[in-house]
Amino acid sequence: MFEALKRVMDIILSFLAIVVFGIPMLLVALLIKLDSKGPVIFKQKRPGKDKSLFNIYKFRTMRTDTPNVSTEDLGDPSQYITKLGMFLRKSSLDELPQLFNILMGHMSIVGPRPALYNQYELIGMRDEVGANNIRPGLTGYAQVMGRDLISDQEKVGFDKYYVEHMNLWLDVKIIWWTAKSVVNSEGVRVE
Repeated sequence: MFEALKRVMDIILSFLAIVVFGIPMLLVALLIKLDSKGPVIFKQKRPGKDKSLFNIYKFRTMRTDTPNVSTEDLGDPSQYITKLGMFLRKSSLDELPQLFNILMGHMSIVGPRPALYNQYELIGMRDEVGANNIRPGLTGYAQVMGRDLISDQEKVGFDKYYVEHMNLWLDVKIIWWTAKSVVNSEGVRVE
């Protein structure tokens, strides 16, 4: 029952957010085009519900010659981030195109953040706690508990907690904590 209610809420809220943020998203797209060469939208394969792969959408924040690995594996990611990209990441505006992933059913507003397709260890740990059995989220419990600043083991612990305690009130709290974290740029590693 909760899963059906959650999906209806995802559709309604993502549609409303697309309407509200439509003009700012167009402005960001224009600024990306003016800032650097390459596409406006960055697409990357990610495992979704039941590990089925989908293309996640983000505003491109890095140069087009950046290796396709997690930011933590780049060594010094600042050499790849565009001028505008630093601001987009810090403000989390780079995530706005994922509203379309939510609308299409690839993602939910709240759930475990989708791993990279080649983060096999993280995906395996999530299998053990059931986190791969639900839609990944635009935000999640692990994001509000540390985001980029916590280990994969800690993320999986928070994912496990979310899977075991999923309910409307927890989702509302996570959305509230996310808004607070975004405004304060908490837990974001951009360099």
